[in-house]
Amino acid sequence: MKKFKLQGIEFRISSFSNVDPVPFCVAVGQAQDGSVVVRHSQDSDPAKSLTFTKKEWKAFVKGVKANEFDF
Repeated sequence: MKKFKLQGIEFRISSFSNVDPVPFCVAVGQAQDGSVVVRHSQDSDPAKSLTFTKKEWKAFVKGVKANEFDF
């Protein structure tokens, strides 16, 4: 897992998100207020980030683990 800081937030990138030949990566970090910020690892424009409350993020992770988003 790769880590880097941007605007005071430590972001993490899963090694699973860097698959050749298309190395697009999703970075996830936690802001000081507890919200979760999701962004493209190669685009540092904060206007292109998504921010979720802790409650929203927990609901999303729970849905992923329950396979709610499988196609």
